[in-house]
Amino acid sequence: PQGSEKAKTFVHAFLKRSMPKMKDEAIQDMLTRKAVVLEHYPKKKTKPKRKNTKGFTAKQRRELRLFEIEPEQQRYSIFLPLHELWKQYIRDLCHGLKPDTQPHMIQSKLLKADLHGAIVTVTKSKCPSYVGITGIILQEFKHIFKIITKEDKLKVVPKLNNVFSLELDGFVSYIYGSKFLLRASERSAKKFKLKGTIDL
Repeated sequence: PQGSEKAKTFVHAFLKRSMPKMKDEAIQDMLTRKAVVLEHYPKKKTKPKRKNTKGFTAKQRRELRLFEIEPEQQRYSIFLPLHELWKQYIRDLCHGLKPDTQPHMIQSKLLKADLHGAIVTVTKSKCPSYVGITGIILQEFKHIFKIITKEDKLKVVPKLNNVFSLELDGFVSYIYGSKFLLRASERSAKKFKLKGTIDL
């Protein structure tokens, strides 16, 4: 009958479109066996490009003024609670600053500790104008400390050629800035030598 021929032609054309890689003989063979398994050729998915998760560059941070402390925030009293938190942090880090605690153990902990909130004093310097500056460390960079004094003045003190002292529970520690030219994050992973030349 004419209808069956149309159906046969339709099925043949349909299979040809559905399975473009298959030859006519193979399609005809499938039809005679009356067992047709349609194959599916999915389109290759393109992987979405990963977004760049890198943060701001140093130039962008400067332009956005991310690390600048506004003048109205430059008050010593605002940061006293930060100092209290820092003292508790150091006590926990050193398992309590007891009189019988070994000084070198505390010193080694302080070398790697976060100093934001510590009260420091410049005890020695090649530049006499820095000697005597005392205040809370607000920011630590690779080469400088930003310190807020009791007079509500923000001082930028270089580490190089300066010696700083900090006191906690009767224990006084000295920081030789020239040996401390590291960012806080780098310092926590650095191995410091117990002995070495001490100079400004």
